[in-house]
Amino acid sequence: MHEHLRDFYIGGQWVAAAGPRTLAVIDPASEQAVATIAAADPSDVDRAVAAARRAFEPWSQSSVAQRIELLARIEQGFQARQDDLCRAMSQEMGVPITAAAAIHFGSGPAHLKETIRVLERFAFDELRGTTLVTHEPIGVCALITPWNFPINQVVCKVAPALAAGCTMVLKPSEVSPLSALIIAQILHDAGVPEGVFNLVNGDGAVTGHALASHPDVDMVSFTGSTRAGIAIAKAAADTVKRVAQELGGKSPNLLLPDADFPRAVTLGANRCFNNSGQSCVAPTRMLVPRERMDEAADLAAQAARAARVGHPSDPQAMLGPVATQAQFEKVQRLIAEGIASGARLVVGGPGRPEGMERGWFVRPTVFADVDAAMSVAREEIFGPVLCLIGYQNEEDAIRIANDTCYGLAAYIQSADLERARAVARRLRAGNIQINYPPVDRGAPFGGYKQSGNGREWGEFGLLEYLEIKGIQGWAPQG
Repeated sequence: MHEHLRDFYIGGQWVAAAGPRTLAVIDPASEQAVATIAAADPSDVDRAVAAARRAFEPWSQSSVAQRIELLARIEQGFQARQDDLCRAMSQEMGVPITAAAAIHFGSGPAHLKETIRVLERFAFDELRGTTLVTHEPIGVCALITPWNFPINQVVCKVAPALAAGCTMVLKPSEVSPLSALIIAQILHDAGVPEGVFNLVNGDGAVTGHALASHPDVDMVSFTGSTRAGIAIAKAAADTVKRVAQELGGKSPNLLLPDADFPRAVTLGANRCFNNSGQSCVAPTRMLVPRERMDEAADLAAQAARAARVGHPSDPQAMLGPVATQAQFEKVQRLIAEGIASGARLVVGGPGRPEGMERGWFVRPTVFADVDAAMSVAREEIFGPVLCLIGYQNEEDAIRIANDTCYGLAAYIQSADLERARAVARRLRAGNIQINYPPVDRGAPFGGYKQSGNGREWGEFGLLEYLEIKGIQGWAPQG
C-alpha cells in the first residue's frame, strides 16, 4: 500500500492535505474499504495550481532533448513498478490480476514510447512565406481521469503534456487513486522538476470543480462520463479555457453479410465483455442481418458462457466485478429494462453469477432482437451487456449505427476491404476499426457528437497541449 495515502504531491514533494475531508477506497470484489485517501478542498487546489504556475516558465523553455530524456526515465520507472501497479489496479477497480498485467499495464510504457517518437520528429516551428508558425505549450493543465483504465488514462494525458512543455495538476478518479499515487512517485523518482507535475485526490463536485473553474488553469483535459463532461465545460467557460474531452460511447459493431461470423461475433462479444464492459469504446451494439440473428445470438451466447467471471486474484478470471456499487446498480437497472422492453435475453441476466454472494460481479449478458429505440440500445451501460440489433440492408445498418448521440468508436467486419472502407467513411465516429486490427497508439483517439472534442494519442495528443502562434515578418520579404 502506498505510504502517502493522506498526502498530495505538490511542488516536488508529498504534503499533507489542508482540510480533514477523506474518501474511502472500496475493493469492488469484497465491498470493503481497503484504504482512505485525503480529499482536496479548493485551498489544496490553489496550492497545486500555484506550484504548476511557478514551474511553467522554466519548464516551457526546456529543450526537446530534455523532455525526451525525462520521458525515457519515466518509462523505465514504469517497468520497475509493474507488479505494484497491477496489484493496485486489481484492488481499486477489480480488474483480474492477469488482465492488469496483460491489458492495462502495457498501455503506460506504450504511450510513453509513442510520445517520445512523436517528439523526436515534431516540427514546433514552420516558416510559411515570411510568417513563422510556432507551437508553444498552452500553460497549466488540469488533468481529470476516470477509473476504468487508470494507467492508460493518466499516461495519455501526462506524457503529451510533459512533451509539450506544459505543467499540470492531475486529479485521478477517487475510485482508482492507488495506482495514480504510484505513478506520482515514479515521476518524482524520474526527476520531474518541482511543480511540473502535481497530484491532488478528491471528488468531482469539489476538487474537480475547483480545478475546472480555476482562473490560473489554462486547459482542462477530462475523460469520463458525458454528464460530468458537461459540468466541467460549464465550470471552465467563465475563464474561457481550452477544454478537451473524451466522454461516453455506444459503439456499433457492423457485421456485413460477408463477414466471417464465428470470428466476428466471438471477438466482438469478447471486446464488449473486456474489462467487465467498462470501456468507452466497447462495441456494445452488434448489428447483424435480420435473417442471421439466431446464428449471431448462438455465437454470442457461447462467448458469454466462456467469459469466466471470478475474483480478481483468480488467474483464470477473465472478468472481475464492475468498479462501484453505483455502476453495479446501473447495470442491473438497464438489464431489467431490457427484459421489460421485450428484448430477448439469450444468456446472463440480472443478479450476480452463480456462487457469488458479495462483490459487484455482473453476469455477461446478451440480448437479441433488440429494437434500436430500447434503452439498452441507447444508454451507455458500462457493463458486460451486448445488444444484437437486426438490419435489413447496408443502408439500414449505417442508419442504425449513426442513430446515437455518441460518436466515439465504430467497428466494421467484412471480407471485402473496399466495402468496409466505404462504410467506414459514412460512420459518424472518431475511431473506426476494420476487422479488429491491432491497437495503434499513434492513431487519433476521440469522439464526435456527445462523445467529446479534441483528440488524444500520438501527435494528435501532443497538439492538444500546444498553442499556435503566428509571427508575421519573421523572414524578410523576398
